[in-house]
Amino acid sequence: MGSFSLFLFFFTLLVLVRQNEYCCRLDFLWKRKFQQEREQAETMENLNWVLLENVLPTHVAVQFMRQDHRNEDLYHQSYECVCILFASIPEFKEFYSETDVNHEGLECLRLLNEIIADFDELLSKPKFSGVEKIKTIGSTYMAASGLNAPLCQEGSQDTDRNCGHIGVMVEFALALMAKLDFINKHSFNDFKLRIGINHGPVVAGVIGAQKPQYDIWGNSVNVASRMDTTGVLGKIQVTEETGEVLRGLGYTCQHRGLVKVKGKGDLRTYFVATDLARASSQGNLLD
Repeated sequence: MGSFSLFLFFFTLLVLVRQNEYCCRLDFLWKRKFQQEREQAETMENLNWVLLENVLPTHVAVQFMRQDHRNEDLYHQSYECVCILFASIPEFKEFYSETDVNHEGLECLRLLNEIIADFDELLSKPKFSGVEKIKTIGSTYMAASGLNAPLCQEGSQDTDRNCGHIGVMVEFALALMAKLDFINKHSFNDFKLRIGINHGPVVAGVIGAQKPQYDIWGNSVNVASRMDTTGVLGKIQVTEETGEVLRGLGYTCQHRGLVKVKGKGDLRTYFVATDLARASSQGNLLD
């Protein structure tokens, strides 16, 4: 009986040890699996953030990354003073052709992609951190500034602080022109930008849930588009109100006169003096 009791004791002890070992191994496996799933979740969250930040402004992407945000929620925001830029390459329509030489237009699109990609690269410069690309429409590049800046108050004593983003947009336009000149030199082309700029109130919002697109709407956007379509190659055309702000910021604006604008009648417009500034921007661009 003593031997049997001793055997039973050691057998029970062995079972308990094996059971404890099994529980420890199982606990280790569960913790490891949990760690892997958490790392995968963090990786997916970071990937989603990168993807959202590529299609939405940072301050808007933050709203979509919140856990309490629902896909059916409509994001919208009103702004009192946003500067809008339309920069188009009208000559690209004549340049584009579908022939065997350029692989049915593929080479033309490859060049356009290179131009737009180089324009996008300018947005990574610290001085243009407040400029947001809105979209491209064919060979037209649309951008805006002031979507994450203090409200612009015309007539304020601190004009540089309140409307500085309008000056930044002009500098961005000059950088676009310098960048296109640089591309022309290496691709043996002679494209020129036609740029229109205006500022004023807009409504910004995100349309779509599966493929969200950030866009801005308002009369100010329509007038900025008209400043482009009625503009002149190689020049930056602005409205009278925007010209007044730019003069207050130290820019030289040349009076063009009255321009007939579809749906707006006759508008007094100005060209921003660009020659000296373009040379300076091109030098900075090549640094």
